[in-house]
Amino acid sequence: MELKNKKIILTGGSSGIGYQLSKKLLFEGCSLAVLARRKERLDKLAEETKELGGKLFTYQCDVTDKNKVNSVITEIIKTMGGIDIAVLNSGVGRPEGIKKFNSENAEAVFNTNVLGIVNCIETLLPVFLEQKHGVIAGVSSLADNRGFSMSGFYCGSKAAVTMILESLSAELKMHGIQVVTIKPGFVRSEMTARNNFKMPFLMDADKAADIIIKGLKKGKRIIQFPLITVIGSKLIGLLPVRLFEYIEYKRLSK
Repeated sequence: MELKNKKIILTGGSSGIGYQLSKKLLFEGCSLAVLARRKERLDKLAEETKELGGKLFTYQCDVTDKNKVNSVITEIIKTMGGIDIAVLNSGVGRPEGIKKFNSENAEAVFNTNVLGIVNCIETLLPVFLEQKHGVIAGVSSLADNRGFSMSGFYCGSKAAVTMILESLSAELKMHGIQVVTIKPGFVRSEMTARNNFKMPFLMDADKAADIIIKGLKKGKRIIQFPLITVIGSKLIGLLPVRLFEYIEYKRLSK
């Protein structure tokens, strides 16, 4: 799939993978609308990408605000004259543990990671269905396969994202709409900087963005990386519950 001249929406573009994706998509020569909560980061992005080519439009928007999402995406479509690809990247995560196990933390994670994506798709679907083409690329995680200790809300939210995207894929394919699930391993960002545990094969956001761009160009249904973490994730997913719990217990006991 050629990205040049494509009209693209990207959420969560103020830091990490989203920030690097913004730069690389503009370099590809697309028209890009970036949504993020922090205006100062959007202004910084606009300043840093002046010479990259493409057309950048920035919108301060919290994806958990359904009405705001609807109005912003509607405005974007009107401004850019349509939409071809939506990269739904907004996400939050935090080390939890039993001392922080409460509904407020659960709401914060699920509202952004799950409902934030649902809010965007709800507005985009009628547009894509009418034009009979489009790409919905949602960012999940390789942590979607098990309930890792101290990350229950995050793992649960990413499992929900993966299942929602998978459930949409076959149905939307009949309408000419492609659904892509992006599943990174550990990527260096503000979010992972708060983790207080070892993150194997930690990757720079710049490299992660390169892999995602390449996957979109190739029309991949699932973009997952790095390979060694993908393999490890699949093996962990096959472990019996008792063995998985024992490994987690030993990890926490160190």
